[in-house]
Amino acid sequence: MIKNERKIYLYSALLITLVVNSAKLMALNSEGIIARYWQFNIWEYGFQFIYNLMFCLVLFYLNLSDSKFFSGFRENKQYWKLYTFNILVVLAAIILGSLIHSVWFGILHVPGGRIRGYFVRFLLSTIMIAVVIRLILLMRESRNKDLINEQLNSAYLTAQLQLLQEQLNPHFLFNTLSSLSAIIRENPPLAQNYIHHLSKIFRYTLLRSGNDLVTIEKELDYLNSYIQLVKMRLENTFQIQINISENILSKELLHLSLQPLVENAVKHNKAIVSSPLIVEIYYESKWLIMRNNLQPTISEVEGTGLGLVNLNERYKLQLHKEIEILQTEQYFTVKLPLL
Repeated sequence: MIKNERKIYLYSALLITLVVNSAKLMALNSEGIIARYWQFNIWEYGFQFIYNLMFCLVLFYLNLSDSKFFSGFRENKQYWKLYTFNILVVLAAIILGSLIHSVWFGILHVPGGRIRGYFVRFLLSTIMIAVVIRLILLMRESRNKDLINEQLNSAYLTAQLQLLQEQLNPHFLFNTLSSLSAIIRENPPLAQNYIHHLSKIFRYTLLRSGNDLVTIEKELDYLNSYIQLVKMRLENTFQIQINISENILSKELLHLSLQPLVENAVKHNKAIVSSPLIVEIYYESKWLIMRNNLQPTISEVEGTGLGLVNLNERYKLQLHKEIEILQTEQYFTVKLPLL
């Protein structure tokens, strides 16, 4: 039983006790109807109040304690046992209370009046207790459903991110190995340097999960190795311009966000000496922006279609934000939301 539930049934027990014993306070008026049958006695009223309060607390505890007492009957759907034992507790409390009251404060002039008084008060108390118990059980059910939904959403989020990361790594690997194969044929010594930067890239990739957040500074450090690979292959037909001030470098974005964008630009655009491919990375109004001049190839390299789709899905799942993609006749632009 959680702390808030204990407070609820404690306050409820106090309120119920005050309500069912409020009629006794009318005996303070010596000319009232109640005063004809019962003279107000602070000690007698105190006993009734405390006894009624204890009755309420005991009934709450027996019915709401986790996997104990009457809660076990309810969890096992043994409702006849649940109701029977509750009735027995109520009857026992009525009889015991009326007997103790008679011994301590004497017998009423009205025969059977005291036990009838206890019966009425405790019956009303039981009805109100049952209502409060039902409300608390509904709260528990709602809280458990929310917890289950949260666990399911968390499991779904983890599964989705793992799936996306598994898709991303082969996507990058296929493109990189294809480039390496071409460089080995054309310039074997350059391939050694290419492999060196490639190892740095995979080290960075494996050290972090695809859903981790990293600073822009770290992401740019990693991107530099990838850019070296691109420049080795395209030489002076590829240019990159990074314009980010130092105070922005500490802002965070998803790990492996920039490399797929540069890779996408290289894969789908021509890069020649007379018209080099130019990639710009800069910050503007809470967005990290990557833009490249648009000069699509006549026959684009066949791709798996995972690049921008995966990147957008990762941002939706992890940051609950989407990337923005803009295309004009001159430029292809992708905006990444920052944390």
